[in-house]
Amino acid sequence: MASKIFEHPFDLTKVRLQAQVLDIEARFAGPIDCLKKTWENEGIRGLYRGLPAPIVGAMAENAFLFLSYRELQDLMKLVNYQSTEEASSIPQIAIAGAGAGAMTSFLLTPIELVKCKMQVQMLIAPNLMSPISSPPQLGPISVFMSVIRNTGVRGLWLGHTGTFIRETGGTAAWFTVKEVIASILLAKRQKKTEGVSRLTSASTKELRPWESALSGACAGASATLALFPADTVKSAIQTEEELRPVAAATSGKAPLKASFFTTFMAMYRAQGIKGLYAGCGVTVCRSVPSSAIIFLIYDGLSKRFG
Repeated sequence: MASKIFEHPFDLTKVRLQAQVLDIEARFAGPIDCLKKTWENEGIRGLYRGLPAPIVGAMAENAFLFLSYRELQDLMKLVNYQSTEEASSIPQIAIAGAGAGAMTSFLLTPIELVKCKMQVQMLIAPNLMSPISSPPQLGPISVFMSVIRNTGVRGLWLGHTGTFIRETGGTAAWFTVKEVIASILLAKRQKKTEGVSRLTSASTKELRPWESALSGACAGASATLALFPADTVKSAIQTEEELRPVAAATSGKAPLKASFFTTFMAMYRAQGIKGLYAGCGVTVCRSVPSSAIIFLIYDGLSKRFG
């Protein structure tokens, strides 16, 4: 929850930059321009638009993510006739991270769907709906119920392919890089000379706060860069209903069918690799301190409660 409060303005900027890739004319020149215009037009409430959904979801998301990550490690140890007290190997950490990310993606997609739809509400052109009124600003519950009414429960998992790809590969990178960096820092402090290929997970109880934060920061950057285009496509799909009719009305073209591959190719043709990495810079700036906060708090609580 602490990390979500810190990172939300950056996440809002990322989603808005990703959502404009398929627009005929970009609304924002870049992340700084997006933040500036959001502040000028919407104020502090605009920067935190859509926050309730990820705040509530952060508790369930991270609890499930870390629980499944640890349980998968224990399961692999049992299969290999290892003690659960034994440190996990780097391959075990990567596999457990990928599995935990894959499972968490099913919980995360509806949360991100509501969040993304709320974050682009102010970008809907008023003149397409009414010449005098602004588009209605729905809260998280209203957005959630609107999705169910329009597309059924299945519609809550719109864009899940992108979330699944991002979370599976990204979470594997997240946990693996965190453990590798933490082990290197711990080994250096203890004056050990083991190679990276023989590293195992560092004991949380042995890590100092700055080591948890630094290794978490490196993990955040790695996880973001690993499969960022999947996140870009996901954001475009989840905001298509709100924003693509704007493009259709001005170009006369029908909105794109919301499939992962179709949207990926459309974004690539529109702006190439640059479009698929729209908002990546601001996301890295967000994920570095955010992941540092997450692991600092998690490792601190693990020391306290075991």
